[in-house]
Order: sequence, then structure tokens, then C-alpha cells
Amino acid sequence: MAWIVWLLVAAALGAAEFFTLTFALGLLAGAALIAAVVAGLGGAWVLQIAAFALAGAAGLLVVRPVARQHMSHPPLTSEGSDALVGKKAVVIEEVTAEHGLIKLSGETWSARTLDDDHVIPVGALVDVMEIEGATAIVYPRELLP
Repeated sequence: MAWIVWLLVAAALGAAEFFTLTFALGLLAGAALIAAVVAGLGGAWVLQIAAFALAGAAGLLVVRPVARQHMSHPPLTSEGSDALVGKKAVVIEEVTAEHGLIKLSGETWSARTLDDDHVIPVGALVDVMEIEGATAIVYPRELLP
């Protein structure tokens, strides 16, 4: 019967974690599941409480800080158009501050120069500095320091 109480505690803590996203209540829900297993195996209430306390403390003191550190770092890989920033491209139609076309990662992209006074001729290599919508903002490679 005690294992049912622990399962209800785990479910309540899990639901609370879903709404708060603290990552603490979810770890305590896991600790309550461990206590439910101890109770299901016939462990005394003191053993159940000890299992809950040890598992909860281990989760909060060891797992949570590591998880929070990993969550605070941005992903190492870029996705979508962000992955194109820094890539090399070839001009296929003269690029000015107003318009132009480049071949970027096998696709044709509209482009414009980063600096308003640059005009980049056909065949020149450029670096993609940023992406604005469907337009690549480029800078000629030979002018890079």
C-alpha cells in the first residue's frame, strides 16, 4: 500500500515539474519512484524515507548542477540559415548594396554587400557575414584581414 502513496507523490511532483520547469521537482519525483520500489520490495518506512532522501539529495546536489550547466550553453551546431554564416560563396550576378546573386552551398541566394560602397563582380569569392530573411549579406574575401 505504501508504494501506491509513493507513486502518487512521484506523479504529483512530476506534474509540478511540468508546470515549473525547475528540474528540481522532477528529480524528487524520481526519488519518490525509488522509494516506491523500496516500499514494493517490503522495505520499512524508515528505509523508504532514507531511499527518498538519498536519491533526492544525490539528484539535487549532483545531477541538477550538471544539467543546468549543460542547459545554459548554446548548442555547438548551428541550424537552418544560421549554419550558412561564415561560409564561402561565389558571385553569379554582380552584388551591390541593393541586389545580387551568389551560389551558396549549392543553392542560388539573393545577396547584398555588407558595406554600401562595395561592388563585387561575377566570379568573386565572398564570405557570408549574416543572413537576413532570404538574403545573404556578403563581404569580398580578398578584402578580409
